[in-house]
Amino acid sequence: MDILQYSSQSSGITPFPAPHTVSEPVPPPITPDVDTLRHWLALLHAPGVGAIRFLRILEHEPDLPRFFADRGASCNEPGIPPKLRHYLGKPNWQAVDTALAWAEGAHCHIISLFDSRYPALLKEIPDPPPILFVRGDVDLLTQPQLAMVGSRNPSVSGSQFAHDFAAALSRHDLTITSGLALGIDAASHQGALNADGKTIAVAGTGPDRIYPTRHRELGYHIVEQGALVSEFPPGTPPIASNFPRRNRIISGLSLGTLVIEAALKSGSLITARLAAEQGREVFAVPGSIHNPLARGCHALIQQGAKLTMEVDDVLEELAPLASFVIEREHTPTSKNTVPDHPFLEKMGFEPISIDALVERSGLTAEAVSSMLLTLEIQGIVASTGGLYSRIN
Repeated sequence: MDILQYSSQSSGITPFPAPHTVSEPVPPPITPDVDTLRHWLALLHAPGVGAIRFLRILEHEPDLPRFFADRGASCNEPGIPPKLRHYLGKPNWQAVDTALAWAEGAHCHIISLFDSRYPALLKEIPDPPPILFVRGDVDLLTQPQLAMVGSRNPSVSGSQFAHDFAAALSRHDLTITSGLALGIDAASHQGALNADGKTIAVAGTGPDRIYPTRHRELGYHIVEQGALVSEFPPGTPPIASNFPRRNRIISGLSLGTLVIEAALKSGSLITARLAAEQGREVFAVPGSIHNPLARGCHALIQQGAKLTMEVDDVLEELAPLASFVIEREHTPTSKNTVPDHPFLEKMGFEPISIDALVERSGLTAEAVSSMLLTLEIQGIVASTGGLYSRIN
């Protein structure tokens, strides 16, 4: 199958908007003061503090310097364990200084959850990483992305498909996001690079490491032409438990996830499941019923993933969402300013169901649900009894 034989120009599919094309200026990044950032980084190293507990602590006590000073006494978050209270009295300031020193390097960034550069799509997931460490083009995180994942030991045709598919989609200004792993991940990154497109690698190590080491050169090219992202601070080694955690970031950054060659017990299926739970599109490439590497994809298709054989299969689902993301990420709005978007025009002001919105907009139920969630978070839409209404 030659996936470059696509016909998006003749099929009437809306092309992806070019990045950074809005007329209004992008707001400057919100950078916390050094003391606050130091305490954010210190909490990141605290024992037993993952993304969810970190966010709960912030919810109950946003003043982290005070939280550390009184060893959590000012925080109403229940169940702070003794080990954490002990750590608050003796934080790992050396690791904090290491992270801040790393951020002084060229194209190295530390982005907190409240930074304006933090990608809005990722912020919507149940457990967004409180801090992101980014090497490369930090603005790329807010551009429309497709996650591409699959087997670490793909067939020759599977690798070629991933490479060519990534290259073709890159020409439509879609950023390719993957995990820098062997196999399909690497082929997807390389395809985007070879097409002079953009690609993001989400690492399961600190941002100062490239893993696996055989991808060192590929990693450097990704940093030069895209970005490497990690929730783990500098110096973090390749611990096995980190890689399933990074999968939620791969899917969370992206409008959809495409799976190419995956066995039934595959980490790629974890990423696909997370994408579905996050309200994102899931795509799967079919294969021979005799190929064990196709069984995971077939299972996804049976569960509702879109059967994908050519670029148009992805474009027709994601192009409307990409336009929505571009407008939301880069158009300054205030509480009194409602973004002008065709989806809101289709919605109207009367209470309406998701099914009715699917019919009006021509989008999938998953796409409509994702947009409604975003609008609800922004305070533009409210839900009552399964119906949605504009309140702005």
